[in-house]
Amino acid sequence: MFSRILICARGEIALRIIRACKQLGISTVAAYSEADKDAIYLDFADERICIGPAPSEQSYLNIPSIISAAEVADVEAIHPGYGFLSEVSRFAEVCRSCNLEFIGPSAEAMSQMGDKVRAREIATNAKVPVVPGSKGAVGSGEEAVALAHEIGYPVLVKAAMGGGGRGMRAAHNDMSLLNGFAVAESEAGAAFGDRA
Repeated sequence: MFSRILICARGEIALRIIRACKQLGISTVAAYSEADKDAIYLDFADERICIGPAPSEQSYLNIPSIISAAEVADVEAIHPGYGFLSEVSRFAEVCRSCNLEFIGPSAEAMSQMGDKVRAREIATNAKVPVVPGSKGAVGSGEEAVALAHEIGYPVLVKAAMGGGGRGMRAAHNDMSLLNGFAVAESEAGAAFGDRA
């Protein structure tokens, strides 16, 4: 069990983690951006530490700032909440290389499950039931329409990378599928750097 952790989440997510830690007798340090400096959840943490300016790329997604904060705060572990760096295997690797525990799945598990095509393959090989869908990556909107005609509408378009609902669209007909495919590609590219 840890005695002191850094929480790299904000809002209700951070508050839930803080409350759970209090019940377990774990001291909490809340990492926050300048935009959140007056957020109420910070009042419930044992300590707080600023990790950067308002843009998340300069704070909640800034791995060097978070690691520095963890070292300054003298914590044993980092809890990423969900979103931000919680699904970034490289962050888990950096934490462990800095002798900080990453509270979450291993970097290896995140790498395998982060790619939804690979995750589906792993589930299928493990005999876990999966919903009907493609056997692998779908390369174009036209290919998606042909597959939808085979399995029937409605269908869900999901980018191979990412999570949290990013790169995901429901489609009920050919037009909404073509549009959803383009939007999912674009959103996944912007959010995860991978349009697949």
